[in-house]
Amino acid sequence: MAVVSLASSATRLLLPPTSRLNYNSPPISLSRCFFTPTPSPPPLSHASPRLIGRCARALGTDRTVYQGLYGPWTVQDEDVREVILYRSGLVTAATSFVLGATSVFLPEGNPLADIIRHQLDIIYIVGAGGLGLSLVLIHIYVTAIKRFLQALWVLGVIGSIGAYFALAQPLDEGLVEYVVRYPVGLWLVGPVFAALTGLVFKEGLCYGKLEAGILTFIIPGLLLGHLSGLMDNGTKVSLLGVWMALFVVFAARKFQQPIKDDIGDKSVFMFNALPEEEKKALLEKLDRKLE
Repeated sequence: MAVVSLASSATRLLLPPTSRLNYNSPPISLSRCFFTPTPSPPPLSHASPRLIGRCARALGTDRTVYQGLYGPWTVQDEDVREVILYRSGLVTAATSFVLGATSVFLPEGNPLADIIRHQLDIIYIVGAGGLGLSLVLIHIYVTAIKRFLQALWVLGVIGSIGAYFALAQPLDEGLVEYVVRYPVGLWLVGPVFAALTGLVFKEGLCYGKLEAGILTFIIPGLLLGHLSGLMDNGTKVSLLGVWMALFVVFAARKFQQPIKDDIGDKSVFMFNALPEEEKKALLEKLDRKLE
């Protein structure tokens, strides 16, 4: 009786009152993709601007009931807001990077190039902030992987601050300018780009995006080539141009995906949020139903 009671309690927590599990539906395999967007633990309505709410309504909340591994689930308004913010962070990071990298391709003495070069550190801060937002909201089944990417970002931010004050400022240079002139600075700022590499790898693996897969190799390849000194300037500029183009395509294509793609199987996260006893009870009940 206790097990039945616990199972009943777990089912009520996982499913809407009127929903019932369809045990005839085949289970969804987690081997297809270990990475998927986290459900929204607390709603973001208290932190999201009104514009985000209007965007969510404009996109329309998908009321389709999806059969997940542990039961049916639907897309809620807070899920839509979270996905919009996640994608907006990627667009911010891509825009900042492309804007900063543009200065490399503009001739000396160009007024726009001079303006960009004087604001490279601010551009870097904005881009890193956008990436950080996306890493907070990224949805990954394996929590340890998500925390690892976030830790890389934090380590890179701390390293960037240290490099600026300890290395760049004494030479009266900006952080980006210092790293370009002295590749050793990549040891400190590099974890930010390692986190970005992990994010695009996840996107390429989960959604089969060619541009994300190529970026997985372009980003570390260019940075390691700069750090080791084994790559000539012409090759670095060429790879930088490819990085810029693919990053734009990558960020733009995120908004062509259905919202549910960046949510994933929400029933998995609902299950993971249950206490261990309720998880066990629910699994026993599912096993009995499948027998």
